Amino acid sequence: MESFFPFAETTDGVTVRVTVTFLPEQSDIDSHRWFWAYHIRIENHRDTPVQLLTRHWRINDQHGGLQMVDGDGVVGEQPIIQPGKSHDYVSGCPLNTPSGSMEGYFGMVGSTPPVFEVRIPHFPLTEPTVEQ
Repeated sequence: MESFFPFAETTDGVTVRVTVTFLPEQSDIDSHRWFWAYHIRIENHRDTPVQLLTRHWRINDQHGGLQMVDGDGVVGEQPIIQPGKSHDYVSGCPLNTPSGSMEGYFGMVGSTPPVFEVRIPHFPLTEPTVEQ
């Protein structure tokens, strides 16, 4: 699992795993646009279901620029994850620099309120170097 999802963090019995891929075919280096896809797996290790309600991202570029992204759910869903199950989704991130990073948290609720924050691990966005 760690070889496919090298970045992981567990909060209150919920594990968030991340893998990231640079997409050269969707990037336009001459126009200063680099693009990455990231695959998130959210695993429920609790005894009760959890529901993902919101997301909060901190996206940094290599020049110190910071973009905050907040919203409901992920890719149009607010999934309920049963005990012992997981939810996967894929999304993307453009930057105007060849490297940066992302991290954040999901707002989730268990069988009873209140909403709790589940950390999304910090992960790099790095354009692969080309061997000459």
